[in-house]
Amino acid sequence: MACAIGCDVGSQSLKGVLIASDGKQLAQASRSYSMHFPRPGWAEQDPEAWFSALRVVIPELLEKAGVRAGEVGTLGLASQVDGVVAVDAEGCALHPAITWMDRRAEEQCSALERRIERRAVLDLTGLNLDSSHAAAKMLWLRDEAPGVFTRTKALLLPGSYLVRRLTGECIVDHSNASSTMLYDVRQRCWSPTMINASGLDPCLLGRIAAAGDLAGQLLPSAAEELGLAPGAGVIVGCGDEHAACLGAGVLAPGRICDIAGTAEPVATLAATPRIDETGLVETHGHADPRWWLIENPGFVSGGSLTWLAGMLGWTSFDPAFAAASQAPPASEGLIFLPCLSGAMTPTWNGKARGVFFGLSMKHASGHLARAVIESSAYALRDILDRFVALGLGGDEVYVTGGGSKSELWC
Repeated sequence: MACAIGCDVGSQSLKGVLIASDGKQLAQASRSYSMHFPRPGWAEQDPEAWFSALRVVIPELLEKAGVRAGEVGTLGLASQVDGVVAVDAEGCALHPAITWMDRRAEEQCSALERRIERRAVLDLTGLNLDSSHAAAKMLWLRDEAPGVFTRTKALLLPGSYLVRRLTGECIVDHSNASSTMLYDVRQRCWSPTMINASGLDPCLLGRIAAAGDLAGQLLPSAAEELGLAPGAGVIVGCGDEHAACLGAGVLAPGRICDIAGTAEPVATLAATPRIDETGLVETHGHADPRWWLIENPGFVSGGSLTWLAGMLGWTSFDPAFAAASQAPPASEGLIFLPCLSGAMTPTWNGKARGVFFGLSMKHASGHLARAVIESSAYALRDILDRFVALGLGGDEVYVTGGGSKSELWC
């Protein structure tokens, strides 16, 4: 039996699925890991935790399905975007991964703006000049961790880091590259203008390839750790929201995908780059080369609920949803701003922080939970309205991600 494995390297867990050649799902498995917040505005992960999760998930998939290692011919990864992993010549991480949620690089953004105007960045890359994007974090490593940076041989995104571990190749797809702030969104290549403005060495960035291309073959050492056969093909892969759009059936313009996870990216497709003058939505390369992905990359929605659950001693989302269902719509005047790691709606502001507004003696835990959930709906409305204003539709919304399992959330 010829099989393939697909894995999603998310913010809170790695999820894997084993697929037969006819498309039938044979098994699924997942492994959780932690996000660390060593300082206000910082959000890090141990890159080794991602690979450790692969070491657990892949053998579990094979065991559940009764599939032999040699029957798996292909492995592909979808990954969280905009994280940065500095690696040495052997591909070993030199520093914790600075994740998409991290906001430490505000000063680097200000310095970059002195070299190139925000509007020029938007026109060239389709992105806001914002500390959430990978280039700012690369510059932070250069400025604030020089001992690490001088030993760095590649600056990799999360998926690229794992592909490097699996194949020895430094390679990135268009969807991930386009979120770095170093990519020319029209020419679909690294931007000499942005690289010159940043002062980064383009040799650190890796080669850009299509998401479906073969990155390389599984190294014997990686195969042994994962329980697979050496020589299996490893696909370049793509960003997680790009993969979610494909999986949800958002395959052509006019449909919208809401990925309700730790973050909540909201995306649609366009046949040409669409530069939003307001900056609310950005333009990215897509895993499907026929289209560009137009999206707001995601306010911290599920992440906010995870934070609240932890604060209130809830061990899962179930108590949060149960409590929220007891509170009335609009949470009796309680409003939550989902800005625990900056704001991306209604405007982008990396320095914004979350707040509960309108707290009274009447409010209880259920009101807090419902207000957090409702804040995601308010932010979603802002984005849908902007898609309509840009002529990108808004009538069909496909919801995926963990939040799609909740009747209340949807």
